[in-house]
Amino acid sequence: MEFSVKQIADLIGGKLEGDGTRIVDNLGKIEEGKERTISFLSNPKYEHFIYTSNAAAIIVKNDFQAKKVIIPALIKVEDPYSAFTRLLEEYHTIISYAKTGVEEPSYLGENSKTGEGVYRGAFSYIGKNVTIGKHVKIYPHVHIGDNVEIGDESIIFQGVKIYADCKIGSKCNIQAGAVIGSDGFGFAPQADGSYKTIPQLGNVILEDNVSIGANTTIDCATLGSTIIRKGAKLDNLVQIAHNVEIGENTVIASQAGVSGSTKIGKNCVIAGQVGIVGHIEIADHTTISAKTGISKTVRKSHTILSGYVGFEHKKFLRANTIFKNLPELSQKVDKLEEKILNLPTDKNK
Repeated sequence: MEFSVKQIADLIGGKLEGDGTRIVDNLGKIEEGKERTISFLSNPKYEHFIYTSNAAAIIVKNDFQAKKVIIPALIKVEDPYSAFTRLLEEYHTIISYAKTGVEEPSYLGENSKTGEGVYRGAFSYIGKNVTIGKHVKIYPHVHIGDNVEIGDESIIFQGVKIYADCKIGSKCNIQAGAVIGSDGFGFAPQADGSYKTIPQLGNVILEDNVSIGANTTIDCATLGSTIIRKGAKLDNLVQIAHNVEIGENTVIASQAGVSGSTKIGKNCVIAGQVGIVGHIEIADHTTISAKTGISKTVRKSHTILSGYVGFEHKKFLRANTIFKNLPELSQKVDKLEEKILNLPTDKNK
């Protein structure tokens, strides 16, 4: 697709300096400087590229003043990075929603309904009594179970599995290989040492604007719902157990795992390989650093948590108690050292 520089400036609310009739058909890095592309300059250390660029336009900050003659038109905005991000979003939307129609072979179950502008890829399977909103894109080899609901403008990529009774909101993005609604890890220990399977009868609810990464798994609830609140973003290879609730606009990075019935607040940041035990609560605006283990409820918001070392449990508990008191212990040692150094000496010896 092609757009004029002026059209782009109008879209992002920028002030145009230069030729607005130039055509843009791609996005590019400022260091590449290719013709018919648009780039942005946010970091001053990349400024020298703007003077050798052949791009049609470059997005710059409002106060940018060129030190030499430049070829590209300039679009001046308050925040070049955010403006370029908006362009990426628009470009991604155009590409993502370009597909429409039904590829064969595909299957649509009894009493299932799809809205206008829906795309159903080859070998996709949609069960009975499914409701699919407008402009939803279902890529090849997707499986959607019975009684599932999918809101408008959601995108379900290749090989996604959505189990029966799950509810997907509007403008959700589920990447390839994700599994939504698989059985939770529910097993009851028996007297003979074996385990009995506990039926998992609930579902998963993804609210609006939720993003799920590739090969991420979200288990259905034992009873009720596992819930991912609106605006939450989960990376690839994340494990969410049964009856978990993830708050609004919380982000979780790759290889993190959340155990059953834990509730995580809104606007939390959970880094890669974090492990969170079950049946606890994490307060709003909590930040958890990579590889941290969380074993108890976090009640205070805006808390930052880090660190975890695994060894024999009783020793760990004792060591952890000492570790938490190390700053105070260090001060005591410093004071004792000062006293020892100031002890009077016996001059008769």
